Amino acid sequence: MLHLAEGLRLPTNGLDYTLLGIYFVVVLGIGFAARRSVKTSLDFFLSGRSLPAWITGLAFVAANLGATEILGMAANGAQYGVYTVHWYWVGAIPAMVFLGLVMMPFYYGSKVRSVPEFLLHRFGPSSHLLSSIIFAVSSVLIAGVNLYALALVLKALLGWELWVSIVIAGFFVLAYITLGGLSSAIYTEVLQFFVILAALIPLTVVGLKRVGGWGGISDTLSGEKGDAFMTAWDGTGIGSGNPLGANWLTIVLGLGFVMSFGYWTTNFAEVQRALSAKNLSAAKRTPLIAAFPKIFIPAVVVIPGLIALVMEPTLGKTKDGLQYNDAIPVLMRDLLPNGVLGIAVTGLLAAFMAGMAANISSFNTVFTNDIYAAYLKKDRPDEHYVQTARWVTVVGVLIGMGTAFIASSFSNIMNYLQTLFSFFNVPLFVVFIIGMFWKKTTPAAGFWGLLSGTVAAMVNYFWFYKQGVIDIPTDQGANFVSSIVAFVVGSVVMVAVTLFTKSKPAEELAGLVYGTSSPGAPELPEKGDDVWYRKPALLGWGAMILAALCYIPFSF
Repeated sequence: MLHLAEGLRLPTNGLDYTLLGIYFVVVLGIGFAARRSVKTSLDFFLSGRSLPAWITGLAFVAANLGATEILGMAANGAQYGVYTVHWYWVGAIPAMVFLGLVMMPFYYGSKVRSVPEFLLHRFGPSSHLLSSIIFAVSSVLIAGVNLYALALVLKALLGWELWVSIVIAGFFVLAYITLGGLSSAIYTEVLQFFVILAALIPLTVVGLKRVGGWGGISDTLSGEKGDAFMTAWDGTGIGSGNPLGANWLTIVLGLGFVMSFGYWTTNFAEVQRALSAKNLSAAKRTPLIAAFPKIFIPAVVVIPGLIALVMEPTLGKTKDGLQYNDAIPVLMRDLLPNGVLGIAVTGLLAAFMAGMAANISSFNTVFTNDIYAAYLKKDRPDEHYVQTARWVTVVGVLIGMGTAFIASSFSNIMNYLQTLFSFFNVPLFVVFIIGMFWKKTTPAAGFWGLLSGTVAAMVNYFWFYKQGVIDIPTDQGANFVSSIVAFVVGSVVMVAVTLFTKSKPAEELAGLVYGTSSPGAPELPEKGDDVWYRKPALLGWGAMILAALCYIPFSF
């Protein structure tokens, strides 16, 4: 689970609590304001497909700034050093660009309300129902992680009881999503994005000044951990040892391709933000706009982890002392004055709430549209589904409170979430990528590919890795291997099943497979979408080049 030192407390005062209270009031205000725009189920689930690209782009990246990003990546920075940047420049940017340029035209052009609904059109009810159940389960599991992590942080930093933290945070997430649906969640996420930066930027700047800048960090940690600790690729040759327990092949294939593409291209908590954009051009630009701040997030997340390691050399070295997960809280305690400290605590709170809200809003959409309306209560009035979604939100938050404690069996939240991604997102990516690019892929192949990939990842993790059948040094390495296994098994099964089962007629695949077009007139971009700096290809390739250039200072 997320371990924080029991004795870690922040010197908060009335000013800090006032800032925290103001944030809660503003969040509820956004919920009440957004409620007035919710008139149909499309408004509740996808903001009426009316939002501009810059709003959906910031919400896209903010939805990912949850417990994993803030505490988990700072902890990884302290534990693994500069190797952590791979989760961004290899493990995020290429997949986000692929989503924007290649997959969003299929998602948005088919007018689906969710990722599982796309599988309904491409493969049929069996794949649709299975993927909907997988999405619903994974959404509440991940939402629970954010809620539980938030509760532990507030208990450790502010002295709040665990149940009090869970109830308070859960109530506010429940309130603004129930009131305003996805619009409320998205506008709150945009606010949370800036609050998070307002918390992390001062922390990084003051911390760098305290330890003598980047040169001070590099000299200190290179001397203590070795030169490779401050590089991205040194020591990743096949057969070489490094803290990650992974080589360049598993980093590039396991993290950079299979796990990354599986997460970013099929995770409905992210894709839902792009589906709420006002037109196809804005939908394509959503993950591309998000890619640019994502490139620079390591500067305010990974670097603070390194700073904390310099300031607290005992970090992670003793079982009962400060742990790697304490990196950000330690810096907040030691560096920030009151007022700024209140902003930092609010930023942490915003990060956890953004992560939880993203998963709860995707849960209520998938459960209501893809399970309840599709198989349990068909053809009811639109108002019935809006009300159902509000109750499903309540249920999702309550389940999230319960499922959060499952995380206690894992060594840290990063390992837990990466394990979930290898189980659920990677097999979905296999089904999507083969189904989108191979017309002959059959409905039976979609179902069995998804099921076999999921089972294969679980067998590899729980049997081969946990039972010691194969030797993998770390949980992270095991997750990379599980992702590769899921991809290979799912792909082989889909090809094999396709050879012995019947494909759908070509006319039913229009707009769902590469090389086919949607029936009817193509959607025309709005005026201004065709200016050079809004071109999706320019944004996408610009992000790729920038991410590659970021590696240069850390490659030698």
